[in-house]
Amino acid sequence: MRSAEINRRTAETLIHLKLDIDGKGASDIDSGVGFLDHMLTLFARHGRFNLSLKCEGDTRVDDHHTVEDVGICLGTAFAQALGDLAGVTRYASTILPMDEALILTAVDLSGRPHLEYGLDFPTEKIGAFDTQLVQEFWLGFVRRAGVTLHIRQLAGVNSHHIAEGAFKSAARSLRDACAIDPRLGGEIPSTKGTLV
Repeated sequence: MRSAEINRRTAETLIHLKLDIDGKGASDIDSGVGFLDHMLTLFARHGRFNLSLKCEGDTRVDDHHTVEDVGICLGTAFAQALGDLAGVTRYASTILPMDEALILTAVDLSGRPHLEYGLDFPTEKIGAFDTQLVQEFWLGFVRRAGVTLHIRQLAGVNSHHIAEGAFKSAARSLRDACAIDPRLGGEIPSTKGTLV
């Protein structure tokens, strides 16, 4: 079973996270940040990942440390659960409509952390949530997961729809990239013979 359990304690956050890549989309999320909980719940559902998260963070300051550290923990969990990446499909992309928003994501489980980020939020907030924290989440994720991730907004005027489309699209791209390709017979999908 491709799964991981992460415990992270800093002066800013205390996080316990469990991930099962080959799950059913079940989730139990309590980050202390309502909008992030919503995004991670739909991320788990659309990626078919089982995900549980409990975070105690310094949200009295703001949500930045919590959002970034949850991204770090989720990325770390993916890296641990995928191991040496033997047999994975490796590449995947998704164009996902969310009402008027249209979001493209493309992922390479390359072992090389890189984020190309192209979301243009028309508002600074979604409720009490800072829209700039969406980028901070994905930066934390790719740095620890060791993946290349492109996120592009092709259309959209509603900030909630843009963010939701990005998390759903990324989940589906990751689901497909993490899938085992039976034609590989357990080989590493690289001419170098390694991706980590």
